[in-house]
Amino acid sequence: MRKPETRPRSFWLLALIFSLFVLFMYGPTLVIFLLSFQGPEGGLTFPMRGVSLHWFRQLAEGLGVVDIGAALRRSLALGVAVMLLTVVLSVLAGLAFRRGFRGASLVFLVAVASLIMPSIIVSLGIALEFRLLDDLFKGALGLFGMQDALERYGTSLGLFTSALGAHLTWTLPFGLLIMFAVFNRFNRAYEEAADDLGATPWQRFCHVVLPLIAPSVVGIGMFGFTLSWDEIARTSQAIGDVNTLPLELQGLTTTVTTPAIYALGTVTTLISFLAIGLALGLAWLLRRRRAGAA
Repeated sequence: MRKPETRPRSFWLLALIFSLFVLFMYGPTLVIFLLSFQGPEGGLTFPMRGVSLHWFRQLAEGLGVVDIGAALRRSLALGVAVMLLTVVLSVLAGLAFRRGFRGASLVFLVAVASLIMPSIIVSLGIALEFRLLDDLFKGALGLFGMQDALERYGTSLGLFTSALGAHLTWTLPFGLLIMFAVFNRFNRAYEEAADDLGATPWQRFCHVVLPLIAPSVVGIGMFGFTLSWDEIARTSQAIGDVNTLPLELQGLTTTVTTPAIYALGTVTTLISFLAIGLALGLAWLLRRRRAGAA
């Protein structure tokens, strides 16, 4: 009879270290989840005083002068816009780099340079760029005598201008790197077969290439949304006169002293998990469909 395999002590030591690491990483999130369900008399620390949805109801009613609903809608809208642009630009860039072009190495280095630079520096640089554009626009309006337009003009800094550009400097490099990995192991025989059957370049892309890379494209979309959803540093200087939900949450940590702040953290985290779950489910369905078609 074969003796059961015994694991060495090093395995249990590494397992303990890994468990402690996971607890260190996700323990604070679990604590926030628990404390957000406290009763009306609950505080910011343990022990919990009752269990209820009181603080979620208070969150729905608003926290002081902060319009949580508006900030939530802004973050969702910006996240969706970043996701769509990241997917489209990453796929197009992946196709371009796949064919090769003059200056490809320089373009790649410029694209990934924002991953190296501190996020706050990128945000400050984009804010400065748009303030220079403001001066240029105001000068042009004054030069052409458009005084009414000049008086109404505020700033080009905004949610879908400077903030969108700041977020794309964070999401596009990841999307581009994913597309590099995808096309690096892409079998060109499928495209050659489509060419032999008389497919046009557009038909080849829509009916051959895109279905094969679709799960990876969904992953890029997930990265784009989740990275934009909780971004603070790149948004802080480039957002203009409105705030996204993470910026509001950061500001509330110094003014709100009730578990309502934990309820807001729980809601934002659940939205992130929902986006990840939808992306994983869609990627699984696409893989299953591709396997069934094969």
